[in-house]
Amino acid sequence: MRVMKYLAVFAVVIGLSFFAATPAKAQVSFGINIGPAPVCPYGYYDLAPYNCAPYGYYSPAWFPNGIFIGAGPWFHGPRDFHGWVDNRFDPRHGYRGPFPHRGERGRFHPYGRDHEFHGNERRGGFDHGGHGDHGHGH
Repeated sequence: MRVMKYLAVFAVVIGLSFFAATPAKAQVSFGINIGPAPVCPYGYYDLAPYNCAPYGYYSPAWFPNGIFIGAGPWFHGPRDFHGWVDNRFDPRHGYRGPFPHRGERGRFHPYGRDHEFHGNERRGGFDHGGHGDHGHGH
């Protein structure tokens, strides 16, 4: 009788160990969700955290038909596009002035005033570095 009791306990332990020893199927997923583009009155910088750029940073070429063509992961302009920026309005170049807030409405129209814009660096929509032409403003 005692042997039967030990065998029953042993059988239960062995039975449970089969369930516990079953390897779990690994679930691996990887994705990058950058979310929607920032809503900024004069565009946003092309590097994270994609803060709003002040009036005067982007040339009018970045605003065909009055709509910002985007920068960084949200760029939706021509593949070979390179437009002028004025990096004096870039905090990485020492700018410490005011910045618009996301969702804020602009007070100026950043397009249609190409003759008033004085950029000092050309940038592409997909990158964040000038492609030559530094210091030869537009």
